[in-house]
Amino acid sequence: MKKVVVFGATGNLGANISMHLHRLGYEVIPVGHRKNDNGFFESNGMSYYSVDVENERDFEKLPQENIYAVLHFAGMLPAVMKGFSATPYIQSIIQGTLNVLEYTRKVGAERILFPQTLFDIHHLFGTKVPIPADSRREVPEGDHWMYVIAKNAACDMIEHYYKEYGIKRFIIRLSRIYLYHPNPYTFTDGKKVLVSDRALIYKAMKGEPIEIWGDPCRLLETISIYDFLQIIEKALVANVDGGFYNVGSGGTTLEERIRGIVDVFGPDGNKPTVTYRPEMPNGTQFVLDIQKTIFELGYEPHYSWHDYLVNFKKEMETQPFAKLWGREEDYYQL
Repeated sequence: MKKVVVFGATGNLGANISMHLHRLGYEVIPVGHRKNDNGFFESNGMSYYSVDVENERDFEKLPQENIYAVLHFAGMLPAVMKGFSATPYIQSIIQGTLNVLEYTRKVGAERILFPQTLFDIHHLFGTKVPIPADSRREVPEGDHWMYVIAKNAACDMIEHYYKEYGIKRFIIRLSRIYLYHPNPYTFTDGKKVLVSDRALIYKAMKGEPIEIWGDPCRLLETISIYDFLQIIEKALVANVDGGFYNVGSGGTTLEERIRGIVDVFGPDGNKPTVTYRPEMPNGTQFVLDIQKTIFELGYEPHYSWHDYLVNFKKEMETQPFAKLWGREEDYYQL
């Protein structure tokens, strides 16, 4: 069994990654900022470590030998930041990544996996032309500016460690990863709002009318958590030195997304009516070029938007991460 360390293991992606790799037979060391994981990982055959990635001495708690790979999914996100402060980005992403890289080097790990934000290529949004993985990176305006600066700096540090120490690097540029989490809220410009897809799902579940604003053919990149996990799995065994890799599946139109939600979540005999509102504003569209991910990693998309919705509905009912994340009602008053 190859031993892998997953930083950010209590988060949306880190928890799913840890469980997936554990099922594949890896010896997974889940690491999170939370002091307590409520016994979730122990109940699944793993030992949890509480580590603050900003504190280099905390890394002494972790295993120091026979580490094959490090998956670095820790760090502050705009989606969980109330208000705005640049400091958490600097400390958790830049200083945190430096500490993770030093740990990776000291334990002799062969490779590191790191998620890059989609907003580094925000300047290329707005068309249906697939955006290549190695596109020029820029910093956007708005609440993501310091987040992107920090993520770009982290990518540059990882590239340096590849050139200086030969640590293979797999920078995974994330579109939104579609998965179920009991928390239906996010933060936009520092303010708490209901996730847009969740709002539509709630309306569909009640049989309420749903509107399609603007051009129904606008394209938006989508990828199920299960296809994302396939990319992680393949990046761990790929016989290449790595680089930047886009995460996507080719995208779905706005109409496909709405119709899918109505079909999966609308009550039998009371499916919501769908109304077109072409006079309303269009959403931003984009799609990622995943050819490099396919050719170098062997990735093959398997899950459609409809498949994702079916899996979402199932996990909404079964709550597989309730012990770690709680349940939906736990978030209503936050």
